[in-house]
Amino acid sequence: MAAAAALAATAAWAGHVTDPAAFPNLDCKSQDLNQMELDQCAGRDFDAADDRLNALYRKLMAGYDAANQEKLRAAEKAWIAWRDAECDYETNGTAGGTINPMMFTKCRTDKTEARIRMLNAQLACEEGDLTCNAPAK
Repeated sequence: MAAAAALAATAAWAGHVTDPAAFPNLDCKSQDLNQMELDQCAGRDFDAADDRLNALYRKLMAGYDAANQEKLRAAEKAWIAWRDAECDYETNGTAGGTINPMMFTKCRTDKTEARIRMLNAQLACEEGDLTCNAPAK
């Protein structure tokens, strides 16, 4: 899946590394975390959002014909590039700092959650609504 490959490549570029084995007992709700642990927690949040986005993407793709699949594939590729460029811009104030990877990952999570809401609207599209592109039921 092109979107999944692009997401994986982007995660590596961003310094996003989530390794649950390295932090098996990490409690992300704790108020006593160091920056490396905070980075891991941010990464876990992103991974969860990314998993939800990929599941939604697969669901939409399964309901579309070939032409709509290609349009969604192109839209997702462009959206991923936009998300990462936007987050690079938004977090530039922390560039070079130890907090930057966490801030960048949190930004990507926020943008991913927003994309999920946008794509869910496609699934909820009522017949005859010309403002969305509902997949076949």
